[in-house]
Amino acid sequence: MSASQSLRPEAPTKPDWLRVKAPQRERIGAVADLLVDLKLNTVCQEASCPNIGECFAGGTATFLIMGPGCTRACPYCDIDFDKNVRPLDPSEPVRLGEAVHRLGLSHVVITSVNRDDLPDGGASQFVGCIEAVRQRSPLTTIELLIPDFCGNWEALATVMAAAPHVLNHNIETVPRLYRKARPQGIYPRSLELLQRVRQGWPRTYTKSGLMVGLGESDAEVLEVMADLRRQAVDIVTIGQYLSPGPKHLPVERFVTPEQFEAFRRHGEESQGFLQVVSSPLTRSSYHAGEVQRLMRQHPR
Repeated sequence: MSASQSLRPEAPTKPDWLRVKAPQRERIGAVADLLVDLKLNTVCQEASCPNIGECFAGGTATFLIMGPGCTRACPYCDIDFDKNVRPLDPSEPVRLGEAVHRLGLSHVVITSVNRDDLPDGGASQFVGCIEAVRQRSPLTTIELLIPDFCGNWEALATVMAAAPHVLNHNIETVPRLYRKARPQGIYPRSLELLQRVRQGWPRTYTKSGLMVGLGESDAEVLEVMADLRRQAVDIVTIGQYLSPGPKHLPVERFVTPEQFEAFRRHGEESQGFLQVVSSPLTRSSYHAGEVQRLMRQHPR
């Protein structure tokens, strides 16, 4: 054991409500084989999502473009760090569009690694993917989960001009923990991104998410939710942080299902969000297709 590992505080015992069955090959094989065939990455695999079995068995996946390496090294994330400048693959959007078509998806989530090495942060690749999906599957609703583009608002405008149905940008954690968990992120900048989307493209549904269990208090979570609502964010996801390994940030606490439900009720009943998805296993795109119901109930 290394000195750094020996100083790592012992994490609390994982409670029963966080135990999920390991995904079985026969349940996820069709989606996994398609991804291999089309040489595509998913955040489900790269970020070790605990819901991979459920989502793959249901024929859904969150596509991870411009990866798999990321130019940021956030200590909570299991995606590999890659500081090398890599050209974009011009065939990636076409292959992604083909995957959406083959899977018959009615709703697709497209996210990316951070590409701070690119002048536009990869905005043009997002646009290419939107166009490819619409060409092959014109009825599919499209949700983007984007990085902050280092505050390049022209890059944001490029993405928004392609008119995604849902724009998601995760706030990730409370302001006090940004230096610890998201050292290259800036809390006010993320809020500004969401505000700009709402003001500039009011027909787009906005979404954000955060992890709990990194050392924040319940009161801090509620304040972040209030900040998001002040930017007129429509949907919030809240899930339990699970440490990918000894080199990543440890879990400081396991939030109970009852507290997750309290976050949901407060967000929907008191703060006015259209939807708060809050549970131990919730992730950014977990059950993302439910947004179609919200779009019917709250048309724009």
